[in-house]
Amino acid sequence: MNKKQYESIVAYLFLLPNLAGYLLFFLIPLVFSFLLVFSEWNFISGLQGIRFIGLRNLLEFPTDTWFVNSLRNTVVFTVVTVPLAMILGLLVAVALNEGVYFPKVTRTLFFMPHITSIVAVATVWLALFHPTRGPINQVLRSLGVTNPPGWVASSDWSLIAVIITGVWAAIGYQMLIYLAGLQGIPNELYESARIDGASPVQSFFAITIPLLLPTTFFLLITNVIGSFQVFAQVNLMTQGGPGTSSSVLVFYIYRAGFQYYRMGYASAMAWVLFAIIFAVTFVQWKIRKRLMAVY
Repeated sequence: MNKKQYESIVAYLFLLPNLAGYLLFFLIPLVFSFLLVFSEWNFISGLQGIRFIGLRNLLEFPTDTWFVNSLRNTVVFTVVTVPLAMILGLLVAVALNEGVYFPKVTRTLFFMPHITSIVAVATVWLALFHPTRGPINQVLRSLGVTNPPGWVASSDWSLIAVIITGVWAAIGYQMLIYLAGLQGIPNELYESARIDGASPVQSFFAITIPLLLPTTFFLLITNVIGSFQVFAQVNLMTQGGPGTSSSVLVFYIYRAGFQYYRMGYASAMAWVLFAIIFAVTFVQWKIRKRLMAVY
């Protein structure tokens, strides 16, 4: 064995643990889940319980009320949460970039919800949203609202409660990323605009927004991917209810697989979710390339 062969063997031995983990925990489960799309399987029965059923899982989607409502709620959650969190995060970042008292403390306070345990966040907001004893409804009653929302106990307001919690938890991350982007914009541009008579609002739309496009698209793509996979808030706050009013796709995948033991159907939904995220991300990437070419 020459030196080159010895070095190759040593290199592969070092790569083996990572490769084994990749095969065991990613590649094999990925292939297995794709095969389950065309199967019916209660995992309690073991591998011998797998039964091939063709496209039946996929054909069931249009008639499944839980799936249709979960997909709709996921889209609503994404469409509302992502732009709202990004806009608020940008406004906070601009305010902090202009200068505030105790900037490090202020940034930390805004960022803390993002790094706080989602269990703690959901517990606090559940207490705030309590229909009868919650501080939010008590304030609304003190302002003269005789019939305040039921929030998580109401089919009309449960998804809104989840959205509010999601936006509140996401603002800090948007602020941090936008703040990094803002600090990369040269001050000379703003000084030149000010000399030319541009107002702060005009400078914001003519300088800040265009130069933050790469940051905006980074946040947009990652936020959309993350919002389509929302699970913890729904699971902890509403359990998808009342009824299907706040159920989202990942929660229903979990419910179908681990409560109803329909692993084939859950795998089919997971692959549909992957296809949706891939398509949306692809479109966003194409739009990003065209806009970046313009600017």
